[in-house]
Amino acid sequence: MNEPQQTLGFAHFLLSGDAISKGLLIILLGMSVVSWTLILVKGVTYFLRRRHAERFLKMFWEAPSMQAVARDIASHGVHDSFSRVTANALQAVQHYARTGANGGRMAESGSPADFLTRTIKKVLDEETVSAENGLSVLATVGATAPFFGLFGTVWGVYHALVNIGLSGSGGLDQVAGPVGEALIMTGLGLAVALPAVIGYNWLARRNRVVSAKLDAFAFELFTFLSSGQTLSGHAGNRTEPKEA
Repeated sequence: MNEPQQTLGFAHFLLSGDAISKGLLIILLGMSVVSWTLILVKGVTYFLRRRHAERFLKMFWEAPSMQAVARDIASHGVHDSFSRVTANALQAVQHYARTGANGGRMAESGSPADFLTRTIKKVLDEETVSAENGLSVLATVGATAPFFGLFGTVWGVYHALVNIGLSGSGGLDQVAGPVGEALIMTGLGLAVALPAVIGYNWLARRNRVVSAKLDAFAFELFTFLSSGQTLSGHAGNRTEPKEA
């Protein structure tokens, strides 16, 4: 009577599973590796870029002029969304000042403000796409992993019941063990889906917060560059990339 309790378990499930059960298990393990890799990589990238953004914005709002900002960017490089928008906007202003609307290309047509607006909008769109890379994978894992696990459970229960019917014995110990073993796949599916869903929600909220702050910063940057103003007297209006 105690033999099924000793032999049944996860190890027995792995050894006795057929090709479909093992294939589903491999798929779930692959989903877990991919989702955790995305969460860790994007999380570390976010914290590094946030630290660079804090340094850049502090420098930006304390700088005496846009020329000082340009020198800082040339010295430290571009490591976050805010400095990238600023660097491209400064390059757009310098490029238009050299070529004007007579460059012979559609991208250079219009007024200086139009050209600057298109440049900033292009960079903002590129930053949004970059921030959202991988989120669809996390959403897919969170939505489909439980169903892979459920399918594995149904498949395992089916084979367990077939084997019980062929053996001719239908006692509780003969039914509960194989059916309980088949539920392992449901648990694995939920274990894979939960981190993916939590990671997706965290990353999506983080992207919304950063995007809103970046839009506000881009508007102020456009105002400074299009009007030719320096940053003197504007040090109180700071756009910090910190979450509430």
